[in-house]
Amino acid sequence: MAEKVNYFKVGKFVTTRGLKGELKVYSHTDNIERFLDLKSFYVGNNRDELFNVERVSILSPNMVVLKLKGFDTIESVQRFINKYIYVSREDVYALDEDEMLIVDMLGMSVVTVDGDAIGELVDVLQYTANDVYVVKNESGKEYLIPATYEIIPEINIKENKIVVDPIPGLLD
Repeated sequence: MAEKVNYFKVGKFVTTRGLKGELKVYSHTDNIERFLDLKSFYVGNNRDELFNVERVSILSPNMVVLKLKGFDTIESVQRFINKYIYVSREDVYALDEDEMLIVDMLGMSVVTVDGDAIGELVDVLQYTANDVYVVKNESGKEYLIPATYEIIPEINIKENKIVVDPIPGLLD
């Protein structure tokens, strides 16, 4: 399995708000409230400069207003527009026992309940109803597998595998 990703994109600066250095941030997470606990972050690929958060307020289900410490004018924050916010793995919000980061699932082997190999998890499509796992086999064929408890009865982190109980026609 590939090396673990250590920095995660959580949002994008889209515009300024007001004249006192506030920025609107479009969330790239499924939990907008994670921004309320955000203390510091990196911008873009620069891991040498850590920016500290003064305050955050939620505007909508996918937008927050963020104020940085030491940036008090609209001119001082212009350079952040259209840049991405990254947090380190240590600053990712706590996951529930049955949750894991998608990036940590990619590359897992996918097998049926009978032990037959299906392929490798290459992507996760996120929809309102449920996620869909994109699994590719060695010959390049892709399968779209709904991530429901009925079809995915087990995700075994220790063995790095996902177990599928396929319904008729799912793997045709």
